[in-house]
Amino acid sequence: MMVFRKNSGLLLILIPQVLLGNTLFPSCLRLSIWVVGKFVKKAESKYLLKNTKEIRYHHLLPSRHSSFLVVTVLGFIVVQLLMFCLMEWNSEATTGLNVLEKIVGLLFESVNTRHTGETIIDLSIISPAILVLLVAMMYLPPYTSFMWTRTNNQSKNDGSESESESESEPRKRRGNIIVENVVMLSQLSYLGIFVILICITERQKMKDDPLNFNVFNIVVEVISAYGNVGFTMGYSCKRQINAGSDCEDKWYGFAGRWSDQGKLILIAVMFFGRLKKFKINGGKAWKLL
Repeated sequence: MMVFRKNSGLLLILIPQVLLGNTLFPSCLRLSIWVVGKFVKKAESKYLLKNTKEIRYHHLLPSRHSSFLVVTVLGFIVVQLLMFCLMEWNSEATTGLNVLEKIVGLLFESVNTRHTGETIIDLSIISPAILVLLVAMMYLPPYTSFMWTRTNNQSKNDGSESESESESEPRKRRGNIIVENVVMLSQLSYLGIFVILICITERQKMKDDPLNFNVFNIVVEVISAYGNVGFTMGYSCKRQINAGSDCEDKWYGFAGRWSDQGKLILIAVMFFGRLKKFKINGGKAWKLL
């Protein structure tokens, strides 16, 4: 998308498609069902909207959750846009763009950090603070939303109810809970293991070419693969300490310069990220005090 960085019209067309096809898909789906029920007068529409838990369709969220999802997604976009404008308005990354192109381009960049991964700027030259924010955004699942927490009394009551329910649960279910809480690790633990393994496979390149092959660039690549985003720090021959005459810049991402072992680990990270909803609750037995 670098060649379209000045095409503000195209970027504005793509922004709503990115949102409706990913982070705002549940809210858009619920709105579509409501519109169909409003104008077509279908009883099935009311049933779908009122019985989301019984339907057990992952993308159809309750009304309250859908509302908070919209607020959360828009809040994340506003925070990222403000950070981009404050840190990168007059930087090298936005050189050659006028005011309108900068606003639209940075808005497009903020929208793409959660899943799509299309970028109009070179991520390797933006400020580290922005990169850390992008890593946090890429790590979050697409349907992350901020919702009000329950009161202590309610949580205590829920805890007592869950204990009584757990006593009546079959042993097989208890065994599954033990596996989820004790054997399985948290998502961050697995990502840390993947980063360590890639640092091992690429250790020689990290010694010979530390500006390109550094730990932070590897972390960005791993989190991007985990979130199925597609952002990459790229590889530049200009950043080589001992530049070789045979080095040539390519259009593929940073992982294209990795060894075959590192690429296989990154492929495993992609599959792990696609299946994260099945193990998102792992590692509850670990308590950090």
